[in-house]
Amino acid sequence: MNRRRIPAELAERIRSDARHRCGYCLVGEHLVGMLMEFEHLTPLSALGETVEENLWLSCRNCNGYKQARIEAVDPETNQAVRLFNPRRQIWDEHFRWSEDRVTVIGLTPMGRATVEALKMNNPRIVASRRLWVSAGWWPPMD
Repeated sequence: MNRRRIPAELAERIRSDARHRCGYCLVGEHLVGMLMEFEHLTPLSALGETVEENLWLSCRNCNGYKQARIEAVDPETNQAVRLFNPRRQIWDEHFRWSEDRVTVIGLTPMGRATVEALKMNNPRIVASRRLWVSAGWWPPMD
């Protein structure tokens, strides 16, 4: 298979499996008004392949900050850990929402490192989440 081109059938299956939202911050295509990007969980530069097991959806922000990383430093322990893998791991085991539901809180070393590395609480997205909460659109309940 071409390392970059994703066949239409596979692309739609990934979009459906990911519920049309970012595997990291959970923002949906319907909220941002654009399609999510296909994320290579193991980057092409690290010999990751364009196959179903290595692909998931990511918003432009999370994907842009992740780039070719597969690990980051946990700010609490200062240890390098793997980044969260939305295809294989369960979001609620590594993250939770703040009481006001606008900030992602990392619960594990992996969760904390992912929040920091992907800048999941950057001021622009937190401001958007505040609006979505006030409209009753946030956070996702499934």
